[in-house]
Amino acid sequence: MEEILNGFKYAIELLLSFDKEIYEIIFLSIYVSLASTLISSIIGIPLGIIVGSKNFPLKKLVVRFIYTMMSMPPVIVGLVVFLFISRRGPLGHLGIVFTPTAMIVAQVILVMPIITGLVYNGTKEKGEEIKRLAKTLGANKSQTLILLIKELRINIFTGIVSGYGRAISEVGAVMIVGGNIKGHTRVMTTTIAMLRNQGDYATAIAIGLVLLFLSFIINSMLYHFQQGE
Repeated sequence: MEEILNGFKYAIELLLSFDKEIYEIIFLSIYVSLASTLISSIIGIPLGIIVGSKNFPLKKLVVRFIYTMMSMPPVIVGLVVFLFISRRGPLGHLGIVFTPTAMIVAQVILVMPIITGLVYNGTKEKGEEIKRLAKTLGANKSQTLILLIKELRINIFTGIVSGYGRAISEVGAVMIVGGNIKGHTRVMTTTIAMLRNQGDYATAIAIGLVLLFLSFIINSMLYHFQQGE
C-alpha cells in the first residue's frame, strides 16, 4: 500500500517537474498510439463496412481471418514485423527498424483488425435494414453510405476506442520492433516494464498512473466528439 501511495505522490511530482526525458516518453507514447489508431481507422472502418454489407467469394474466409487477427498475440506480430524490416529482411532497405515508424506499423497490424471486426459486426446486424430504409427514402449511393455511417457511429466509436486502448497499452510488439531505446523509442509501457525489472516500483506505478490519466483524457475527448456536444 505504501508503494502505491508513493506512486501517486511521485506521479504528481513527475508531471510538475517537467523533466525532459519523462515528457519525451509521454509525447512519444501519445504520438505512436494516436497515429496507429488513426491509420487503422482510415483503413479498418471502410473495410468493415464493405465486408459487412457486400457478398463476395471467400467472404467467410476473410471474416475468419479478421477474427483471428483480432486475438493475435502482440509478440508474434512484433516478431513478424521485425523479421520483415530487419537488415536482412525483405523490407530492410527502408531502414525503419528500431524507430517510431516501426512501432506504428506493428500497432496498425494489431489495431486495424479490432476496428474492422467491430465495424463489421455492426454492419452485419444493421446494414440491410439501413439500406432498405435508405432505398425507401429514395437515397442514392452516397446518401445511403452517409446514412450507414451515421447509424453505425456507436460501433465505429467503439472500434476506435477499443483500438486506441490496444495501442496505448501495447508492450510486446513495440519492445521488439522499437528496442526501447532511451530518447528514441522508449514509451510508457516499455518504461514500466523496464522499471519493474529494475525493482523501481514507485516510478513504475507513477508512470502507470500518468498512462491511465492520459488514456482517460483521450477517451473522454473521443466520447465528447462522438456525442457531438
